Amino acid sequence: MKNYLLSKPEAEESYPFGPEPLVFKVQGKMFALFMVRNGNFCLNLKCDPDEAVQLRDIFPCVQAGYHMNKRHWNTVVLDNSLPMGEIERMVDNSYSLVVKGLKKSQREGLEVRYGSKIIYSLRDKKGL
Repeated sequence: MKNYLLSKPEAEESYPFGPEPLVFKVQGKMFALFMVRNGNFCLNLKCDPDEAVQLRDIFPCVQAGYHMNKRHWNTVVLDNSLPMGEIERMVDNSYSLVVKGLKKSQREGLEVRYGSKIIYSLRDKKGL
């Protein structure tokens, strides 16, 4: 999972809160937080508020964001009950939401350097 998170353009990892949790940022803004909670690996990801609730209703391993704004963040318990493709889709979505919230100059810089398809993980219908 760490490799996938770091594969996002200009993603960086840091420990701003001490030895745990591991935080992933783009342009200084957090898009993921990796931690151990109750003996399980967990991943906090930003999410559209409506989709966040839907994901919690569908998947028992998706919960309101632990120590985060529960409207905009979900915690995904990595217990192997969720397909890796769905976790990657959630990571892509979190990254894209954070990029969309960056200053215009930062956002456009990423788009020019990497292309919108990569930044926003636009997938054709065959890729879904």
